[in-house]
Amino acid sequence: QVHLVESGGGLVHPGGSLRLSCAASGFTSDIYAIAWFRQSPGKEREVVSCINNIDGTTYYARSVKGRFTDSRNDVKKTMYLQMNSLNPEDKDLYICATRYGYCGPVNYHYWGQGTQVTVSS
Repeated sequence: QVHLVESGGGLVHPGGSLRLSCAASGFTSDIYAIAWFRQSPGKEREVVSCINNIDGTTYYARSVKGRFTDSRNDVKKTMYLQMNSLNPEDKDLYICATRYGYCGPVNYHYWGQGTQVTVSS
């Protein structure tokens, strides 16, 4: 059973940075993808980014492209989301999710509990 645990959220000022981590365990194949989603009450869940573990290929939502960067440590089975130039619109619960295979729009079967990001002056 795949298990995901997020960390790294917190309170930052506009323009600040955070690095989120998603520690994973239980994979039976190296071919998997980790996606970051974000959501808040009364707000639609949206995908932020995705990374393919096997080769490090990344994808980003237009709203974060150029500010957020995905990376991974395959030995530690940890995925990172470096978040720079944060603004109040980035305030959300950030959740990592995974599926076997490659980044895609659906079929993320395992989800973490999320880590809260707050951006305020």
